[in-house]
Parts: sequence; structure tokens; C-alpha cells
Amino acid sequence: QVQLVESGGGLVQGGGSLRLSCAASGRAFANYDMGWFRQAPGKEREFVALIARSGDVTSYADSVKGRFTISRDNAKNTVYLQMNSLEPEDTAAYYCAATQYYSRKPTLYNDWGQGTQVTVSS
Repeated sequence: QVQLVESGGGLVQGGGSLRLSCAASGRAFANYDMGWFRQAPGKEREFVALIARSGDVTSYADSVKGRFTISRDNAKNTVYLQMNSLEPEDTAAYYCAATQYYSRKPTLYNDWGQGTQVTVSS
């Protein structure tokens, strides 16, 4: 099991940037592929970005491709989500999660953080 704690959320104007961090503790972080998901009020949780355990392979939802960048530092047990050109539609609670499978499906993730809120004003 991996314990995950997100940080870095907040209120930002449209067009602005934020960097989310997710600190992991517990079992070996480098053994997990890591994903970011988000959930807006009244909507289902959706995939945002994914990074392989080695850090050399990534995948993005079409809605964030070219604006968001996922990265990880296995020495620091941390995964990041750099979010640029933010839009009001990006407003949601953002969650990081760990999986043994390189997948966009949230059901394949066993360990989740508590979430951090991102609010983008127009």
C-alpha cells in the first residue's frame, strides 16, 4: 500500500498556472505507475494524466494535452502535475493515485490521495 498526499491546489485566474505535487510514502514508489484524476461537482471522476514507473512514458486526456505535464522524481517519492493555460473547465478536485497497471481506468488504482481543489476563475 502507498500513502499519497496532494498539495498545490488553489484559486487561479483563467490562463494562469499551478503545479500540483503528490508525495508518496509506504511501499516502494518506483514500483508504481502514477495517475492524476479529477472530479468536478456532479460529474464522474475522469482521467487527466499518467506516467510510467520509470518516468519515460506518459499519457494525457485530450482535454489537457499540450497544457498539462506530468512528471515524477523517484528519489523524492513525488509525482507532479504542471498545469498551464488553465481554463474554468479545469475546476475540480484533483487526485493522484497509484497502480501496478499502466492504465487510464480509475478502477485499476488501489491507492488514492485525499485530493486538492483547483478553482479557475473566468
